[in-house]
Amino acid sequence: MTVLWGISFDATPISGVVVEFVKTARIFREQGYQVHLDLGYDVKADKNAFFRPYADEASLLPDWVRLGRVEGLDQVPGYDQQFVSDVLSEYVRDGEGARLLPRIEAAAEAISDRIVETWERHDVSFVMVENGTLPENITYTRALRAAVERYGKRHRLGRFVLWRDHDLMWQSEPGTGKYGTFPYPRTVAPVNSPYIHYLALHEEARRKTLEWVPDLENIDVLPNTFTHAPAVPGRRPAGFRAGFGIPEDAPLIARCTRIIPQKRIDRDIHLLARLAERVPGARLFVAGDTEEAPGEHARLVRLAETLGVGDRVVFGGRLAPHEADIGAASGDGWSVRDLLAHADLASFLTSYDYESYGNPIGEAIASRVPYLTTRYQLYDTVYGDKGFRAPVMELTDGDLPTASFVDSVAELILDERKREEMADFNHRLGKRHFGADRAGELLAELFLTPMGEHTRMSVVLPVYNEAANLPAVLTSLYEQRGADGPLDKSLYEIVLVDNNSTDDTVKIARRFAAEHPDLALHIVPEPEQGVACARKTGMDFASQRSARRGLPDSERRFYLVSADADCRVDERWLWELLTAMESGKAAIGVCDYYYSPEHFTGRPRLWDAIQRTLRCRAVTFSLFGGFPDGKGFAVEREAYEKVGGIEIFYQLQNGRFVNHLSDDWDFGILVRGSGEDIAYVPGSRVEINPRRVNHALDEVITGRAYGSDGIIVMRDIRMPEPEPDRGGEDLTEEEALQAWEFSIKDFTPKNTILPVLLTPSLLDDDGVIEFFGPSLAERLGQRIAEIKEEMRVVDFTPIHSYKTPSYRLYFEFADEIFARLRATVGEDIGYPPPLPECLRDVPPERFTEFVRYFCEDRESGEAHNYFGNGGVF
Repeated sequence: MTVLWGISFDATPISGVVVEFVKTARIFREQGYQVHLDLGYDVKADKNAFFRPYADEASLLPDWVRLGRVEGLDQVPGYDQQFVSDVLSEYVRDGEGARLLPRIEAAAEAISDRIVETWERHDVSFVMVENGTLPENITYTRALRAAVERYGKRHRLGRFVLWRDHDLMWQSEPGTGKYGTFPYPRTVAPVNSPYIHYLALHEEARRKTLEWVPDLENIDVLPNTFTHAPAVPGRRPAGFRAGFGIPEDAPLIARCTRIIPQKRIDRDIHLLARLAERVPGARLFVAGDTEEAPGEHARLVRLAETLGVGDRVVFGGRLAPHEADIGAASGDGWSVRDLLAHADLASFLTSYDYESYGNPIGEAIASRVPYLTTRYQLYDTVYGDKGFRAPVMELTDGDLPTASFVDSVAELILDERKREEMADFNHRLGKRHFGADRAGELLAELFLTPMGEHTRMSVVLPVYNEAANLPAVLTSLYEQRGADGPLDKSLYEIVLVDNNSTDDTVKIARRFAAEHPDLALHIVPEPEQGVACARKTGMDFASQRSARRGLPDSERRFYLVSADADCRVDERWLWELLTAMESGKAAIGVCDYYYSPEHFTGRPRLWDAIQRTLRCRAVTFSLFGGFPDGKGFAVEREAYEKVGGIEIFYQLQNGRFVNHLSDDWDFGILVRGSGEDIAYVPGSRVEINPRRVNHALDEVITGRAYGSDGIIVMRDIRMPEPEPDRGGEDLTEEEALQAWEFSIKDFTPKNTILPVLLTPSLLDDDGVIEFFGPSLAERLGQRIAEIKEEMRVVDFTPIHSYKTPSYRLYFEFADEIFARLRATVGEDIGYPPPLPECLRDVPPERFTEFVRYFCEDRESGEAHNYFGNGGVF
């Protein structure tokens, strides 16, 4: 399982920082990552949670987020809440406290060790740091940076850290001088690292960061994003207002906030009091934890009583986050989304210099609720300059709502049409700037692991629970050789696509990468089960990274190479592929395959059937180039992109859609149909794992190894292999004949007919004419043209559209084709297998007509069953 580890420096169960983590982490979860989050209790001193065990915090987050923690921090000598507070006040703010420096360094080293130990234990693949640059705890930040460097170097992870700052010194209460003054010499400034990609929430934050650290690289803007699902009044959650004692017809102002002085909830209470005459009965709902700062809560309650609105201010407690999509967070299970569904307005009358972003505004916009706000320091940067419409309280006019501001709010509450227009306008604009899909697009663009400048090939290796085979496979890839010795490891990389493995597959891959640092190995998750999906993910990953390098394509071609996790490659596999494709300029290079004889000792009949199939393959692939097989082929990147890459097709099996297994063949057909050449590279050899035959020998014999009735799906074939010296039990003569007939029936339409069906010009090639003979070559060409005209099919590339004409041509020309195979491959190829029973009594003059009916039968699937579903030999 691929793991994302998050750490929030906010040290609270739910905050804007935590919610943003959840939203971004969801993108990783959809890609198959397991998500862990450290809430940062052991980081920040002023939240009074230092070393406090987790209790019910998990209930506030989606069930797919696992709360994590770095173990043993309470055992680090001298590291505690008081120490962190002293460092912040003396060393960071006042520039004194040099006596603390040795303790800072010692604690940072010990913490770094524990962070790395934790990541190793969880096999962490990606890390998200939220607000790590804000100097609340420079000791921990130093430790975290050291851990990133050590872990990244050990596992060759590329930029595996997303470091996102929501608040920085100049936008988090700068008037207090809490973090010193520019250029903040005691703060742990961002540093260039091959393992970190920095994110700012807006262009102003990025500009200021670069003013602070001018040479900082890899910093981009990723704004907070929101799911734009408007709150529909007709679908308000029932019981919400009654549960909090709010009349159904009472105008409602929502304030989602922490209840602390900096949030200035007193302004909302004064606003409510001043609205009393214009909007009688209006209510203010404050959603926040009343226990975080009990003194502030008590002060606000007294203020409401003093102003005569005590019965109209509802302190509703902590609600589930707007974006977290979770169940009960409070006793009644209400969320911010529920509150906004009932609200007429959302308020954000915060301090001038406290908020950097203003998530409650974004949540209101996304829920199609009008908002009101102060013009806090970054309001215009984030919202105002983009054109959002709202009553804005100008803080230059005083500390509390003015009469004109109160009038504008009252007018908005009383004018439903104006509220609707403002909400609609803001919702459309917000979706464009802050839509949830924007984060996915930016992350996909930003976090593609860079590719080496000299890399020419990416070997894509789909894996699912291959712990037993993986060490040998990776070793064979590592030990590749070139013309004069070991192949230069900078020429290629491995992209291992983990398809939901539950064994030690990923751990083994990481250990191999750590032990072989000279060969780049990337681990990419693919959550949709199926080798086709995994192969596509790996090839797309490699293709995009290759294209982003900026190297002139005219100088060097780049190749995507498919390998199989249960097959071993010969030591010159890659080199032979590379040199053949470079010299011939083919779009695809197809490997040669073989079985090791030692696995078939004592099974001569089975071995004979296999070898006859492979001998036929060698002849036809030499003539036509053949089609790629996932066990081993290479495709030039531009050709891959030209046809749109690998396409996943789906079939219905037992009422469910399943992905089709023949993605490699279908891809080859697309490339061939686009006019590109496919080259057979017999020197690039792959040894097939005998389990492909052994796992279900009865089904291999009967042509049902991967399904029937036209359904071709991947099956788990990890069965115990026969001992090499015994070889297992041989086939009977009858079984051997049946196995051969299904193998050759699968082989012939696909490997001798399909190439010329897709590319009739091959029939003009001298070698092809020699193989078929002039007469058969000419008649094949004529018949292909007739069938194309009859079927009115111009493009044979979509999946299965080639099968019907290939099957028809097989029946019409089988005797002649087999005669040519006997002459070219050997007499032991024999004669065509018996016809389907339904065709045996058809009058000769109507044979071609009924062949068509048989091959196009739309109900029984008999044609698919006759030809079998995959030549496992």
